[in-house]
Amino acid sequence: MPSKFKPLVLGLAKLKYLSAYSTQVQTQVQQMLEQKKLAQYLLTKYPNTHQISNDKALRTYVMTFKNQYLKKTAPLSQIKYDDKIHIINNALGLHSYVSRVQGNKLKSKHEIRIGSLFKKAPEAFLAMIVVHELAHLKEKEHNKAFYKLCQSMLPDYHQLELDLRIYLTHLEELASISP
Repeated sequence: MPSKFKPLVLGLAKLKYLSAYSTQVQTQVQQMLEQKKLAQYLLTKYPNTHQISNDKALRTYVMTFKNQYLKKTAPLSQIKYDDKIHIINNALGLHSYVSRVQGNKLKSKHEIRIGSLFKKAPEAFLAMIVVHELAHLKEKEHNKAFYKLCQSMLPDYHQLELDLRIYLTHLEELASISP
């Protein structure tokens, strides 16, 4: 791995959520973390959390995005928060689908699961995860078309992804964000 993208070591922990970013970005985040300024940065940009705290509200939220941007994609059979997602899969959300043969037809079921830690996150981060998982309905791989679709649904997708990774780094190192 080129040194430009090697994760920096912060004490004994690595900035694992930021390992794909440049050394310059990692250094800035590390300095803000050491100076205890990450919470201030995040609270300035994202002062409020959302009220989407149960599976029913999450389904309504996800379907609003889907109906606005991806009307012609396959229906979603299940949308829910999942307590185990972050630990087991080292992921923030999952899009899964199962294909089954029923008679002479091939049926598929799609579901989206969002890590429970997003129940108390800023709404912008939940939107970013939802858009990411919905984009998998059209594009299975993380390629140019995938990220272009994400940006068409959420124009500041890449900035939100970076800020989300900074948020996760802060949570891992300092446990919570409070003013």
